[in-house]
Order: sequence, then C-alpha cells, then structure tokens
Amino acid sequence: MLKIELVDRDPYIQFVEKHPLRNFLQYPSWSDLKTEWKWSSQFVGWFNQQNQLVGAANILYRKVPGLNKYLAYIPRGPLIDWFSDYSLQEWFNPLFNHLKRSHAFSVKIDPPLIRKRWTAEAIREHLSQFRKYRLKNKKLTDILPSEVFHEVEYVRQELAAMGWKLNPAIDSFDTVQPQFVYRLSMKGKTLEEIYNDFHPLWQERIFQAENEGIQIELGTEDDLPNFHQMMVKQGEREGEHIRELDYFMKMFEALTFEDPHRLRLYLAKQGDRLICASLAIRVEGHTWDIYGVQGEDTSVELASILLRWKMIQDAHQMGDQIFDFRGVSIGLDEQDADYDLLKFKLGFSGEACELMGEWDFPVIPMLHWAFDMYMKRR
Repeated sequence: MLKIELVDRDPYIQFVEKHPLRNFLQYPSWSDLKTEWKWSSQFVGWFNQQNQLVGAANILYRKVPGLNKYLAYIPRGPLIDWFSDYSLQEWFNPLFNHLKRSHAFSVKIDPPLIRKRWTAEAIREHLSQFRKYRLKNKKLTDILPSEVFHEVEYVRQELAAMGWKLNPAIDSFDTVQPQFVYRLSMKGKTLEEIYNDFHPLWQERIFQAENEGIQIELGTEDDLPNFHQMMVKQGEREGEHIRELDYFMKMFEALTFEDPHRLRLYLAKQGDRLICASLAIRVEGHTWDIYGVQGEDTSVELASILLRWKMIQDAHQMGDQIFDFRGVSIGLDEQDADYDLLKFKLGFSGEACELMGEWDFPVIPMLHWAFDMYMKRR
C-alpha cells in the first residue's frame, strides 16, 4: 500500500537527484519560475509501508477563473518506478485522492519514458531512399524504429485501461513538452569518439568556424537583453510569440539560485558581433539545449554548429551521459521549414526518441468534461 504526503523542499531535491529519470522540469526551481506566472505548486512523495520515500512529483496548479478548482500538471513526471512490483493503480489512486483534496478536477502528465528510438544512421538511410524514389509527405514514424521499448507500451496500455486519455498530437510540438526529442548519448565515449561520429560536413564546419575567428563565450545575466532581442527578431521572422525578457531574467535567477551550474548562456561571437546563442539547462548526467536563437548573419550555420560542439564538450567534461537537443518535428519533407531543425541535429549523430506522450485524467469527470467542451469552443 502506497500513500502520498507533501514533502519539504530539501528531502524532495535529495530524492529527485538520485532518480534515474530526473529532469529539470521536476526540480523545485522550475516551479519557482512558474509561480511568477500564475502557477502554484506542491512537492509530493509516495511512501511505502516502511515509510520510505519511493516516488515524487512536482505538481503545478493553475486556478480556473471564478472557481475554487484547479488544473494540475506534472511535467515530465511523475518520478516513480514505472516498472516496479506496484501496479499503476497503486501508484495513481493515492495521487487522485490527493488531487481531489487539493481541488484539482483534471491532471496532465507526460512521463519521461522513451517509447521508440531511431538512430541517425537509420534516418539518413531512409531519407536517401525517399529522395531516390521522390516520395513525399513522409514522417519519422514511417521509418521502422531502431528500438521499441515494449515495457513502455505496457505502461501506455495500463494507463488507458485506468481511464487516462492520450492527447492525440499530430506532431511533436502539439503538446506542452515535445513528444519527439533528439539526443546524443555520450555514455562511455571519449570526446574524440563523439566528434568522430559527427557527419564529416559538420566536422568541416567546426574547423571552418574556428578558422573564421568565431568564438564561443559563456554569458551572464547582463547578456540576456541581447539574447532576448535576437529572439524577438527571430520570432518576428518566423511569426512566433516570444516571452518577455522578464521571464528569462526570472529563469536565470531561479535556476542558478538552486544550482549555479543549472543554467548556462552560450554566445557565439565574431569579434563584438553576436551571431547566435542558446541556453543550456543541466541536471546531474543530462544537459538540454533550449531556447536556441540566431540572427541573419551569413556565418550563422557555422556558429550554430560550433556553439553546440562547445556545449557538448562542457557537458561531457561535467560527466553528463546525455546531451539533449530537445524537440524535433516528425515531418521529413525537405520543403518543410521544420525539417531543417532535424537535419541540423542529425549532423551530430545521436538518435531521435519518441516519448510516451501527454495523458489527461478526469479527477472530477463532470468538471473535466465541461472544461474540455469550453476549451474546444473557444
């Protein structure tokens, strides 16, 4: 029998830091950031009969206007043993009871479990065949996976049987967190071995970037306005909404307060000219490349490749086993703008991974249904 209780910040962090599925979205610093934008949060733990902490979750809550009811969200969580002797019902029934007491009528999760993966070599091979036979509208999911994790398929099956509903996303970015991500495994590899796996053209461009005097620097909070200005201009070109500068200032403050190495700002410069930049978020063993931005400089591709190589080198030096390029679209048509993102990441070798997806559960079914109907009619 498992029970759920609120957990203080320090023991919660201690548990998360030892969990194999730890990720930055389940650290308290992320909820600290979100509280600035109308979210509240709780740290909860699952305890067994020996009163040992065996699972944890950072739950974010968003209040529904006019009601004392909340939407609950557990990003890239919860951090439980999905394959333990406990059934999923034993894990989740205490959670549902806790959410009811917390006035939540619906909960969303996107578990940090990989369902399928495709190696860079397999993707390149199929892309070559698609071009050869002039095939259109092909997707990553049309390629036979290099590996399927059947135990994760079982988890999906059991969630559905419990009443969880999978968000029917068409593409990776149709969910709150990307369902398809691109990762480079560095486990047991030297930097030389990692570099040798890069596409020869990427190796050549790293050499060329260095020869052209492009340098990678670590920025500070003082560099965030320039980073944000470049992001705004990129957003205007791509027709995307961009968060305010204050969001990134608060992110820098919250994450580095928890751990001075949690967040790093990388800047690619040629002389005094900023060409591109990116934020890296790190927890022990795993670095994510997030919020990459670039200008319209002719050297931007060279600088972007060199910048990621520097990020990979630093992650490897700190002992990380995974460098995570974050989301990719599943479309493989070269005319699709989103395809360029996958093409860029393929150059570093690695693999595309499909995570388990985004799931919703109606804690209070009638309220969940009414809210869902309201959102669909907006």
